[in-house]
Amino acid sequence: MTTKDYVTRIHSSPLEIDVAQWNALLKASDLPTPFMRHEYLAAMQTSNSAVKATGWDARFVALYSPDEKELLAACPLYVKTHSYGEYVFDWAWARAYQENGLAYYPKATIAVPFTPVPGTRFLCKNGFSPSYLLREVLSYCEQEDVSSLHTLFASESDQHIATDEKLMLRETVQFHWQNASYNDFDAYLATLAQDKRKKIRAERRKVSDAGMTWRWSQGVDISSADWDFFYTCYERTYLEHGNPPYLNREFFQGMQETMPENWLLFIAEHSGKSIACSMIAIQDTINSVALCADSVPANSPKSIKKVAQKVAYGRYWGAIARVDSLHFEACYYQPLQWCIEHGFDRFEGGAQGEHKMARGLLPVVTRSAHWLAHPQFADAVNRFLERERLGIGEYVEHLAQRNPFRELS
Repeated sequence: MTTKDYVTRIHSSPLEIDVAQWNALLKASDLPTPFMRHEYLAAMQTSNSAVKATGWDARFVALYSPDEKELLAACPLYVKTHSYGEYVFDWAWARAYQENGLAYYPKATIAVPFTPVPGTRFLCKNGFSPSYLLREVLSYCEQEDVSSLHTLFASESDQHIATDEKLMLRETVQFHWQNASYNDFDAYLATLAQDKRKKIRAERRKVSDAGMTWRWSQGVDISSADWDFFYTCYERTYLEHGNPPYLNREFFQGMQETMPENWLLFIAEHSGKSIACSMIAIQDTINSVALCADSVPANSPKSIKKVAQKVAYGRYWGAIARVDSLHFEACYYQPLQWCIEHGFDRFEGGAQGEHKMARGLLPVVTRSAHWLAHPQFADAVNRFLERERLGIGEYVEHLAQRNPFRELS
């Protein structure tokens, strides 16, 4: 297709875009996740969690067939007045703008609000070039006079598109767990170094000796009472750290009603009373790149091979009572045990946290793509990113020396 073969529309809400067509594009992408589903993004809007009043002004870009009946490409674009809820930190860039008398905000962000999970951001119909979509986004950014565009936690194909359009890549590190077809949790423990294995068993024993028992529920089996208890824990965790939660109860009500199949809840109980919980997102079968994004240089040519995978995503946790090691049991050991028992291939532990390595989650490089309108600042940021990438490389090498798995003889 050429630029004359589509119509561009800027939507102020995902609700203006057809649900089925959006999700069909997502399903065909290289790295779909539950968080890019129309229902997830719509719940952000309808619950007032990610709206203009909270600094997330929706400007979803959609490309349609000439008769506007078929959605050809789309992405979630937000014009932002701050950098909260992104997990790719650009506060220093904003400060540098301010020190030079320039406005960094508003800026534009292609992202899933409050959700640092790698996945496809440029949704496109097969045969339609996603470059058209990115060019339309850049054109809109120039028209709106925003300082910059940031595509966060981009998939491998997104990274290629971005670099083709001269965007700059930035690297961060997350920690993910891979299932090596373990028969059970003990078989998994047996692959860890002795000190790590001993530590995990000791932590689990502390929770068990405290009288904690566990139950889990998935999908429609998660009761409304359990959703309420989960939110009590989730909200309390944020408030204990001095901040209101990003997501409100209405958002999670939307999750219960529109995409329950993507949620898994673990609840710790003591003498029949709920004490703590962790909420995990799951994707039973997705198309995922067979080649990890951090295993080859970002600009090297390669084909995207797709394989079926089952993936779990650690998301939220909270407790109403303090129990030693309860956090590790709720957020790592229970989910990993469940993944092993249910044949899930990967568990993504979320942003940051070197302590996850001691639980068998290994470092994975994730990438975002950036465009700055100001030429001099773009040059300065590009030089900064070159130095930062070297630092990330050294950091990953350092982490590799702390591999928690035992050496095979």
